[in-house]
Amino acid sequence: MKIRLAENFRAVFYAPFYATVALGFHRDEGVDITLVDSPSPGAGIAELAAGNIDCMWGGPLRVIKERDQAPKTESSIVAFCEVAAKDPFFLVGSPLLQPFALEDLASLRLGVVSEVPTPWLCLEQDLRDLQIDPAGIAKTLNKTMADNALGLTQCTLDVAQLFEPYVSQLELAGEAVVLRAASDRGFTAYTTFISSYANLARHSAAFEAMIRAVEKFNPWLAEHGHKELARVVQPFYPALPRQTLERAMQRYEQAELWTCRRAISRQGFDRLVLSMQQSGFVKSSPSYEDCVAPCSYESD
Repeated sequence: MKIRLAENFRAVFYAPFYATVALGFHRDEGVDITLVDSPSPGAGIAELAAGNIDCMWGGPLRVIKERDQAPKTESSIVAFCEVAAKDPFFLVGSPLLQPFALEDLASLRLGVVSEVPTPWLCLEQDLRDLQIDPAGIAKTLNKTMADNALGLTQCTLDVAQLFEPYVSQLELAGEAVVLRAASDRGFTAYTTFISSYANLARHSAAFEAMIRAVEKFNPWLAEHGHKELARVVQPFYPALPRQTLERAMQRYEQAELWTCRRAISRQGFDRLVLSMQQSGFVKSSPSYEDCVAPCSYESD
């Protein structure tokens, strides 16, 4: 069974996808995976529609957004198999800001992630939960994470919203510390496989095998640990020093970021929809059943 699988973009928190390929878990289940590069986050959606790939990984946000804009058809995209069930981003800044609370952002300069929408949408909802208006936060919305990390070191920002490896790089350089881990929020549907309903029918056996392959990851990680994970996936991150990669993997493992299971969390899905709807990113609140494949429904 051959599957063309597109990555969303090259990110450290996607390590389970690379590890399951590198460790041969898909091959052992009878699936021949061809990894396809994506030119930009979310670009795989167009490739799916064009028939150039069979499946991709990415945020259920893409599925929810599509369902908000158009009714479901056989060509519609759908999410299955949860990999990252929590938010992989962090608020990072000077240790002088500790102890830190989200309320402190009202008097600080914040660099917000611009590359993808989900991190800021979710942080906005965290602020609203505390009765804080996100519009009142002094923030930079159009800079890259690399720019914002530099802004911390140059003191043009007080806090930056970053994921790994930027967090570990700043820590190892003595430039900043983690002030808040977004994963502490709890479940937020973050990364799954995404395909079309038509492909789910066409490749049902292969997709079932891919789910079984992914479900092997956490038992393997529990046995081998974050250092071995860093070694296995190092070829996918050739520019990162092993020390940085190990530190990043340890942080995500300790956060229990990766569920790597068939079912997609209903709680996490509902949190993501709430964040999107309250921010105005979507007008409606698409249902779990309209966005998640039946094979990945979580039992009530």
